[in-house]
Order: sequence, then structure tokens, then C-alpha cells
Amino acid sequence: MADRTALITGGTGGLGGAVTAAFVAAGWRAVVPVRKDPPEGGSAEYLTADLTDPAAVESVVSAAVSDPAAPLRAVVNLVGGYAPGGLVHETPIEDFERMLSLNLRPTYLVTQAALPHLIEAGGGAVVCVSSRAAVSPFPGAAGYVTSKAAVLAFANAVAVEYKAKGVRCNTVLPSVIDTPANRAAQPDADPSRWVRPEEIATVIRFLAGEESAPTSGAAIPVYGRA
Repeated sequence: MADRTALITGGTGGLGGAVTAAFVAAGWRAVVPVRKDPPEGGSAEYLTADLTDPAAVESVVSAAVSDPAAPLRAVVNLVGGYAPGGLVHETPIEDFERMLSLNLRPTYLVTQAALPHLIEAGGGAVVCVSSRAAVSPFPGAAGYVTSKAAVLAFANAVAVEYKAKGVRCNTVLPSVIDTPANRAAQPDADPSRWVRPEEIATVIRFLAGEESAPTSGAAIPVYGRA
């Protein structure tokens, strides 16, 4: 029986499936909210929720802390996305704000709701996913770049605010992830240079576990050879 729980948002996506599998293989109870069509079967616990809605987030966190034998010890914020755009003067404010809502709002709401429970359990870890673009931007994606930089800044704020309460917060910064969607979007690229989801999952699982206990406030590059 699992003796600890990880709440993994976006846990069925191109990266999320590998992350969920890594936690389950390591003996964690994995609670995975999805926006619609939760998978049937499997070793994780899936539930439907809109993670931009505070009430829905509270319900998800309640489910994650419902097993007294497996207290919530890790939150992994994977929900996010990318949409191409124009230069800043060509980008409507609605498109810019949509990236903030997609990449920052769920991370904020889930972390906010989970923190009291992590503290109550005696401490734990939060892992957020930013992007290399947050520290090395590329043109035509100001909303995406800004939102991922905001995720990084938010994670650093959590690390500082909750250090004394035993809660750590770290961030991984992937380059291009080798997923079917990215291969389809970039058919002329060399995916052998990209980072595989399983490689990132190993890093995330490490940051959530006791092996990384001295580490908080770190921004970990996971670039592969890209």
C-alpha cells in the first residue's frame, strides 16, 4: 500500500503520462485530475476537474488528502500549453492573457489549495514546470514566455515563503519535449536532440522525494541536446 500521495495535474498529457507512471512505479498514490474523459483503469486515481476554477481545485485537493494512510506529500504542476502568436504589437491582449490563464492560474490555484495540507503532513514538495523560453525567449510568443517566466517566479516565491514550514518548491525548465504532438508540429526537426518525457519524469520524481530534501528554489534545466 502506498504511504504517500502525489497530486499530479496534467498527468495524462505527453509529459504527464510519463510523470504519473514514474510516481506509481516508485510506490506513490497518484491522484490525477483531468479536464474531461478520465482514463479507465490503471494504477492512478483519475477525476474530472477544471483547474482554472477555485471550487473545482478545492475538490481535487480534498480527494488527494482523503487517504489518512497516504498523506499528501507532493504536488506536481504540469498543466499548461503553448499557442504561437505574432510579435507583441500584433498580439491581442486576450491572447496574451489566455496564456497566463493556461500556464499560471492552475499552478497558482492548486499550489495555494494544497499548501496547508502539505504543512499539516509535516512538509513536502511542489514541482512546477516552466520552460527554457522563460530564461531564453524566442520571438512570436510573448504570452507564452511571460506566463512561463511567471511560473518560475511564483515557484521561487513559494520556496521562500514556506521554507521554514518544511515545504520545498522547485522548477524544471524543459526545452522541446519529444512528444507526438511536437513531432507533428515540427516535421523537419531532429527529435533525437529533444528531451524525452521519461527523462523529465525522473527529474521531477527526484525533486518530489526525500532524496532532494536539501534542494528548494532551484530551476533545473532539462534540455536534452536541443
